[in-house]
Amino acid sequence: MSGDSPPPAHLEAGVVPWRHALTWYEDAMRLVKRAPGTWAALSLLTLVAEFVLEAIPDVGPPLGKVVVPLVACGMLYAAAASDRGDAPSLRHAADAFRAGASAVAAVVVAGLVTFAAEAFAAWWIAGVNLLAPDSAAAALSAPQVGGVYAIGILASLPVTFVPFHVLFERVPFGTAFAVSWNAFVGNTVPLLVYAAASLVLLVFGLATMGIGLVIALPLWAASSYAAWKDVFGVREAPAAPATA
Repeated sequence: MSGDSPPPAHLEAGVVPWRHALTWYEDAMRLVKRAPGTWAALSLLTLVAEFVLEAIPDVGPPLGKVVVPLVACGMLYAAAASDRGDAPSLRHAADAFRAGASAVAAVVVAGLVTFAAEAFAAWWIAGVNLLAPDSAAAALSAPQVGGVYAIGILASLPVTFVPFHVLFERVPFGTAFAVSWNAFVGNTVPLLVYAAASLVLLVFGLATMGIGLVIALPLWAASSYAAWKDVFGVREAPAAPATA
């Protein structure tokens, strides 16, 4: 790891108006359109990683819950790079794996929070085990799939900012979850508006047989980056962080 000291972390969440949730997506479109091909490729890598791991019997689905969130963080690094005026790169898909054990654990646990909510919803609604993707796909109707993922989006809101703190500012595991929760409590309304907009993107992705997710995932990632900067008062794009 580099011996350079990280910049001071942004741990105090401000309170923003609900309308800012819409500007987060405006900022996301500005970031994504600077290199749409690279963003689409990073999104596709995330989707391929998920599909490939889900196809591996027994160990694949649980392994996917560890690997896929880390691959998806490549789009968070791409957002920061684009914000700095640098060109996003496919190499960003591997950056989170080198972020250090505590950061990796935080990203994975944040992803598991969302998945746990989705898994409980699928079991409660239809008695479906999401760790058995083939049976889940066959058992859930389209409205049920939408409901499960909507619950997942809501469950993800309190941990939305965890990856940014651990990846860009090297904030300790517990502190990252605490400050993300505080940000959620202080900004529940704008985050719920943000969740509604995210649900619209999700419906678009599902309605296009998953093809639209290549567009939706970059916008989700870039908008969450914009939300983090706005809520925590981050004025400058984070520099490329040192890796472990």
